[in-house]
Amino acid sequence: MEVIGNVGFALLLTVIAGLSTGIGSSIAYFIKRPKTIYLSFSLGLSAGVMIYVSFVELLPQALDNIGELLAVTAFFLGIFFISIIDMVIPEKENPHSFSGLSENIDPRNKKDLMRTGLFTALAIGIHNFPEGLATFGTALGDPKLGIVIAIAIAIHNIPEGISVSIPIFYATNSKNKAFLYSFLSGVAEPIGALIGFLILLPFLSSAVLVSLMAFVAGIMVYISIDELLPMAHQYGHSHTVIIGVILGMMLMAFSIIIL
Repeated sequence: MEVIGNVGFALLLTVIAGLSTGIGSSIAYFIKRPKTIYLSFSLGLSAGVMIYVSFVELLPQALDNIGELLAVTAFFLGIFFISIIDMVIPEKENPHSFSGLSENIDPRNKKDLMRTGLFTALAIGIHNFPEGLATFGTALGDPKLGIVIAIAIAIHNIPEGISVSIPIFYATNSKNKAFLYSFLSGVAEPIGALIGFLILLPFLSSAVLVSLMAFVAGIMVYISIDELLPMAHQYGHSHTVIIGVILGMMLMAFSIIIL
């Protein structure tokens, strides 16, 4: 089956996307307070890519191949799946809050800072499981789309890496520890992809793969609406966010046309 031949490439993309949290850690070494306008733009860009590809490519392919009922069911199952994961993560440590990016960090409160960093790393690790499946599943079905999705997820993983590394750095005064914990939180993405693939492997067929794409679309729409856009607006650059969203959609549209 051709899909099996794409496994190595799909896993590589997932690893790159997941470990981009390490890029955020590296940035935090040199920029203790990253410019919020950049974060707003990049998160908006990532959301634009995910929303566009979900509604223009992934879901329509499922509708055409497995019918409206199954496609819509898979789509909303993806939303339900990621929402359950969100619900089991305590609000304070939910990666949506990005507490490590706060400009009001008190470096004297080392115990609380360490707890914040560790729980944020754990929360992001849990949250990255379905994101890894999203990258992996898309790349299995369409390697070209998989590249774009991997880039979009990598972009939004960068501030997550910063949110882990900054409080741990202030708590331990160790850049190595800050980088390590942030890096490890991203490992969950390829692990999630592998677990998902091993579960689906005995049942893998064209219909299952197309259903997975609709499922992935649901995950990405939820992430965009519940996480990326609210987080992007939190920094107060509303026009920058919408510019990022539109450019993300345009990037995705032209990529589809060119490829």
